[in-house]
Amino acid sequence: MRLFDILGPVMIGPSSSHTAGAVRIGWMAQRLLGSPPVRAEIGLAGSFALTGQGHGTDRALIAGLLGMHPDDSRIPDSFALAAERGLDFTFSPLHLRGAHPNTARLQLTGADGRTLDIVAESVGGGRIRVCSIDGITANFTGEHNTLIVHNQDAPGHVSAVSSALTQRQVNIATMQLYRSDEGGYAVMVVECDQPIPDDIREWLRHIDGILKITIFNQEDD
Repeated sequence: MRLFDILGPVMIGPSSSHTAGAVRIGWMAQRLLGSPPVRAEIGLAGSFALTGQGHGTDRALIAGLLGMHPDDSRIPDSFALAAERGLDFTFSPLHLRGAHPNTARLQLTGADGRTLDIVAESVGGGRIRVCSIDGITANFTGEHNTLIVHNQDAPGHVSAVSSALTQRQVNIATMQLYRSDEGGYAVMVVECDQPIPDDIREWLRHIDGILKITIFNQEDD
């Protein structure tokens, strides 16, 4: 058990799961989108839907989409800030069989036209888990240096990513591979011991079949 597990996150309350966790989900989603969001259709499941408004879950999710962290004093004013920045959003109830009680689905459109469909859950203490990306099952928290690669399911992509990290002296801690179907859309989630150099983005982008690269480094969080 870490000190964080005992004390919880530094945050604007009232709830680590319904507020801090929701901010974290929104923040993760806008990073995965890779572009400032201009449209967000947000579904809330379970306790998020039933008690989220009282806990500020809705404002917390929007704050995260605007790039705020759980300790940002502007979280209660996120709706007004969203209007200033041109972010249009809606909320609706979400029904997902077997979902964690604190689950949100965010369907986003970015300023550059990119889209993202992400389902994530707040598991307590401000922690989250991403369950799916664009309809593909996933399982990561963003608590480690993480490289996320969206690609066509074809031979060579896993070895290309592994080689790129090896050449930069970055050790792979875990690697998770997900795909829609054989030869279809795939997502690679690689957690690393060292920070991931930004130049790996340009190097991988030139490989046929790699569609998007996202880097999460803890030193940037």
